[in-house]
Amino acid sequence: MEIDEKLTGIGEGLLPGLLGIEVLSVTPGAAVMRMQVARKLLAPNGFLHAASVVGLADTAAGYGTIASLPKGAKGFTTIELKSNFTGTAREGTLLCHANAAHSGRMTQVWDAKVTHEQTGKTIAHFRCTQMILFDGLNECLS
Repeated sequence: MEIDEKLTGIGEGLLPGLLGIEVLSVTPGAAVMRMQVARKLLAPNGFLHAASVVGLADTAAGYGTIASLPKGAKGFTTIELKSNFTGTAREGTLLCHANAAHSGRMTQVWDAKVTHEQTGKTIAHFRCTQMILFDGLNECLS
């Protein structure tokens, strides 16, 4: 997969850009992103900081949510997230595949799996719930 330059550029100067997240694809119901492991993403113990991995997974789920918003929605906000870490890395590239587990009118639930691209080792399993935002009650009920 090639980098989607336009979507990657949206994150410049924001957390996705600071983390070095590259957008590979975003479609309704799915998103794929990657991030190079770098010293700035490590904890003082020399391994990946959990927040770095969560940042990648949450960004993938967020961009996927944007591509999956129902008609009339103005945006979304994360109302819950959870991660289970099963590995770590000190070098290489992380790959994240995020998929919608539920795409309702008021909420979306996203699952993401973060792996080490070179070894295929699973780094984390991630799940979040997104609340869909509307401007007014009438739009919400329509």
